[in-house]
Amino acid sequence: MNVSGLTEGLKDFDINDLDFKNAGSWPLVIKIIVWALVLAIVIFLGYYFHLNTLLDEQERESKKEVQLKQEYEGKAFKAANLDVYRKQMEEMDKSFGALVRQLPKDTEVPGLLEDITHTGLGSGLEIDSIRLLPEQNAEFYVELPIEIQVRGGYHDLGSFVSGVASLPRIVTLHDFEITPMESGGLLAMTITAKTYRYNDDVEAQ
Repeated sequence: MNVSGLTEGLKDFDINDLDFKNAGSWPLVIKIIVWALVLAIVIFLGYYFHLNTLLDEQERESKKEVQLKQEYEGKAFKAANLDVYRKQMEEMDKSFGALVRQLPKDTEVPGLLEDITHTGLGSGLEIDSIRLLPEQNAEFYVELPIEIQVRGGYHDLGSFVSGVASLPRIVTLHDFEITPMESGGLLAMTITAKTYRYNDDVEAQ
């Protein structure tokens, strides 16, 4: 069928004459047009979804490329400064070791307990108990916890805490627990003081 024949067929065509339930009876020119439209739609949709998939994949790969570049730059910087980092680590190890060795080789418990007692009494507190807890071994030092229970006014408790923290020995304070007493407007405080000594086992090893 030539072009003029297709044109003549379309002049006499009325879409209302089409029976969609019996597409096989349609004129050949109409079948060709419908097939072409369906083929064009299928190709367009396939290209559209495939293109979207490619664009999404490209975006993911672009983000991954940026991340890999950042990781490479970070690793390259570290590699370039590896010797500097090693020297810094050696200096830190030496400094830390020197500080640890400044810890006393014994806890001097009697003198420390006496200092805590004097600090409490000097702050106007009543000392209920001072109890030694089991030692805790760390890598370079030994930790000795001391549980302290005292009673007194709010400002007296603050003065006591400040005084213990200012002792010549290294003492840290932990686990505050303050509760009001039933009478007298006083407060009861339980606190753990920790002192430290150098671990002789580390030096022996």
